[in-house]
Amino acid sequence: MKQFFLPFLVWFGMVNRQTLKADFFAGLTGAVVVLPQGVAFAAIAGLPPEYGLYTAMVTPIIAGLFGSSLHLISGPTTAISLVVFSTISRYSEPGSAEFIQMVLTLTFLAGVYQLVFGLMRMGMLVNFVSHTVVIGFTAGAAILIATSQMKYVLGIAIPKGESFLHTWMDVITNIGGINPYILLVAVFTMLSALLLKRFFPRMPHLLFGMVMGSLASFAVGGEAHGLKYVGEIPGHLPPFSVPELSFAMLRELASGAFAVALLGLIEAVSIARSIATKSQQRLDGNQEFVGQGLSNIVGSFFSSYAGSGSFTRSGINYAAGGQTPLAAVFAAILLALIVLLVAPLAKYLPVAAMGGIILLVAYNLIDMHHIKHIIESSRSETSILATTFFATLFMELEFAIYMGVILSLMIFLMRTSMPSIVSLAPNPEEVHHKLAEVEEYNLQECPQLKMIRVDMSIYFGSLDKVQRELGKIVEKQHIKHVLMIGESINFIDLAGAEMLVQEAKRLKSLGGGLYLQGAKNKVYDFMDRIDFVADFGEGNVFGSKEAAIKSLSRRLDRGICAQCHKRIFRECAGLPSPKA
Repeated sequence: MKQFFLPFLVWFGMVNRQTLKADFFAGLTGAVVVLPQGVAFAAIAGLPPEYGLYTAMVTPIIAGLFGSSLHLISGPTTAISLVVFSTISRYSEPGSAEFIQMVLTLTFLAGVYQLVFGLMRMGMLVNFVSHTVVIGFTAGAAILIATSQMKYVLGIAIPKGESFLHTWMDVITNIGGINPYILLVAVFTMLSALLLKRFFPRMPHLLFGMVMGSLASFAVGGEAHGLKYVGEIPGHLPPFSVPELSFAMLRELASGAFAVALLGLIEAVSIARSIATKSQQRLDGNQEFVGQGLSNIVGSFFSSYAGSGSFTRSGINYAAGGQTPLAAVFAAILLALIVLLVAPLAKYLPVAAMGGIILLVAYNLIDMHHIKHIIESSRSETSILATTFFATLFMELEFAIYMGVILSLMIFLMRTSMPSIVSLAPNPEEVHHKLAEVEEYNLQECPQLKMIRVDMSIYFGSLDKVQRELGKIVEKQHIKHVLMIGESINFIDLAGAEMLVQEAKRLKSLGGGLYLQGAKNKVYDFMDRIDFVADFGEGNVFGSKEAAIKSLSRRLDRGICAQCHKRIFRECAGLPSPKA
């Protein structure tokens, strides 16, 4: 219990001089990286730039201390920033005091959802959501983000609130009105950042791009040619704030907050797991839910908006040698110190340069490697990818998230509803004639007793498939005795048990029977609770294959056995030789 509510006590014993040094330098690297990202992400969310920095100061500390991952760094992310903007901009003007107030309430409510999920031990739910949902949503979000920056990097007047298609129609219509000075600064910013990343990959290329964009603006006489500037960022620590918790406000934002919470959890757990595979760390999904929830709840009282795990900053933290979550704490503290020093310089940062940086961020969001792999390897995952991607472009963002999640769950249920049912028979080449798969070893089967193995659970979703296979055995193979080997059945629910009893009675009425052998202990425990054996038949459940075959061989039609040439069971040895 202590580990659940105070998880930092688990890893605090790891801290020593070496880990402190490693965490400090990893944190310093992370602080430099997140400085331009925080400003850019706040712009995507429709917030003043300082709110992205506040989020990068508060969120990682709480998430690091109360999560389970040693390397996950939380804070503002592109996808969540876009969902925040999409959710709140329909109610209020971006950047206004009312907009900021609603964002804080959205953040608080999303954190409550996440915390409740964690306390209810629902961390495993993320396992049922395909990571393809995140890839498709993020790719779509990247294109939406790039679209939203066109007016800033081209200098074209585009009405607020325009849809994806209408924005590009406006761009094409007004292509002749591009401001060449604004475009020049944006392109120069991007090229500077890309060249630094190409030749000096360890250097903070986004920060360098911002500096070079500012210099370019100064060189061309920015204000005289229509360039606008971000403006001075307040150089102080995150101020205290109070989200509005009125019933009307909570009801209005409940749906959007749930989408933010769900996307944040999927992002955080997916990123934490991808890094854990490299660091050989075991994660607790429930603890990650708690950490993310508390970070957003606390953040909403310190002028922070909704955050989640960042793949870029988490990867950099691991690559830089971070050992414990103290790296996240150091990153937040060092960022605060940097902001106190450099925040006034933001008044020299052109909006066009910021637009160029955001375009680079959007481009890096599109995971072409995984997208190509998904398209080449799986039709079902490709459908999830395409559905989520196009829904992100053309529908409300929270609806796109729900659609992707629902589709991935539907495909999961479809897969589990189609269990593999394998025919078995004794293998004469194995010791004691061990049962093996008929198709794999080209084995002969008994004409009266069909042995099958169900390689999945028998529950309400798989009933139709199991019943159809049993029906085929009777109708097409004309076999009335069926032995079901249950070693691969993980569970049987009430509907599954009722179906098995129904099929057992049907086969019995035909002169045969349905039999069960080798079920797992938890399946037998469930059977005992519902008094399954009494309805299924006392003599129809067996503890071993040998006992089942020995008993069932005596129930078969002796006349048919006398004429059978297959004789696949050892029990057949005592039968008289079949007539030619």
